[in-house]
Amino acid sequence: MEAFMDDGAALLQLLSAPGTAVFLDFDGTLVDLASTPDGVRLEPGVVEALALLAERHGGALALISGRPVAQIDAMLAPLVVPVAGVHGVERRGADGRFTVAATPDVSPVLARAQALAALYPGLLVEQKRGAVALHYRLAPQLEQLCLQEMTAAVQACPGILLLHGKMVLEAKPAATDKGGAIAAFMQETPFAGRRPVFAGDDTTDEAGFAYVQQAGGQGVKVGSGPSAATLRLASPGALRAALLAASVSPEGADDDN
Repeated sequence: MEAFMDDGAALLQLLSAPGTAVFLDFDGTLVDLASTPDGVRLEPGVVEALALLAERHGGALALISGRPVAQIDAMLAPLVVPVAGVHGVERRGADGRFTVAATPDVSPVLARAQALAALYPGLLVEQKRGAVALHYRLAPQLEQLCLQEMTAAVQACPGILLLHGKMVLEAKPAATDKGGAIAAFMQETPFAGRRPVFAGDDTTDEAGFAYVQQAGGQGVKVGSGPSAATLRLASPGALRAALLAASVSPEGADDDN
């Protein structure tokens, strides 16, 4: 479904409304995509806007990312917020408690991805807790070969699911996804009882859109492409503009923690 928003006005209203729980993907959503995962940069003012928005909603703001939690923390420092990393394999709640889900063995997938990357220098392998990502943004002509190799590797590993994202193939635990991570947050203070809003840009975010919309909230697709999200923004820049505006909106902060 593609219901395009006009300059983020609908999202601004959602982010400014009392009783909202804010969930944000990172790459391609909060920051623009880069040639490599290490190449992304946060625009000035974004961390400050997130801090203000989190305070406005009583701490009910979390990052839901495919990156490990430690990487998100490093990007947002000195700000510390609840985070789900590796699509929900890692999760740190508002109380600071860090949990890690059980994961199947992905070492055969890692070995196959590394062997392929050794043959083609344009490929990049990213090893995570219980997951393996093969990036081909620097070698887009190798997409079909990467898909063939990763599909074969995953088929030999029970409990592993292959996701095809933007210039990346990621093997991750089938039992965890962003929808489950958001659902877990929504059972906890300060998120419980609020209306969830989740913004993301890729196929890995679809499970999050499905959950928040089933829970009475809104999914926000950033960028083009098919999506189950009910709302859409043109780019990460449009999302950042909405976040910055909401963080200084004259509407009063809510206190229903």
